Amino acid sequence: MWKRYMLAVLLFTSCMYLRPKQNSMSDLSQNDWAEGLVAASEAIVLDVRTEEEFESGYIPNAINIDIRLGAGFIDELNKLDKTAPYYVYCRSGARSAQAVQIMQDMGFAFSYNLLGGILAWEGEVME
Repeated sequence: MWKRYMLAVLLFTSCMYLRPKQNSMSDLSQNDWAEGLVAASEAIVLDVRTEEEFESGYIPNAINIDIRLGAGFIDELNKLDKTAPYYVYCRSGARSAQAVQIMQDMGFAFSYNLLGGILAWEGEVME
């Protein structure tokens, strides 16, 4: 009995290491996010808020794909180049953190979350 239990534990823990984990480096401060965006000429800014939120103001050159679309969000992500760097934001950073995790799970090579979202972007003056 205990052998079966140990085997199950070993299988479970080994599977955990096969799944890619979110890199804490995916969460960037406003300054680091902005610097990375400027440094990567092929970078894409992705706004994952609702269309209404997007229309109320957005970071220049952003494309909008609402994470709340569920499967529709996944469908739209599947149309994107997974090798390009993506700089992702939402209102406060929570939805964009989820979006970055989804993107990493889908095999996107480079996706970065703006900590604090657009609220932090608007609340801090860039030098």
